[in-house]
Amino acid sequence: MPGSLPREQRVAAIRAALEAALAPRSLEIEDESHRHAGHAGAADGRGHFRVDVVSEAFEGLGPIARHRAIYGALGDLMNTDIHALSIRARTPREAAS
Repeated sequence: MPGSLPREQRVAAIRAALEAALAPRSLEIEDESHRHAGHAGAADGRGHFRVDVVSEAFEGLGPIARHRAIYGALGDLMNTDIHALSIRARTPREAAS
């Protein structure tokens, strides 16, 4: 796909984008693309990822606004490199409980 990164650089690019925008206290990223091999949605070469983000930036935001913040941070990666994204977005207080 034009504009996409090599597969081995995608997790690092996702990490850099989320760290820059959300200054997370904790960030886990898993490339789950191997679980979707042969899936029609993966035919374009983009990947399937899971992110678990703990950030103060989510204080006062509902789930949809948190997801929008993550999608906004990822910007063009959503069009060029990410086909599917599973999100867990919590505040530090929520993560501690």
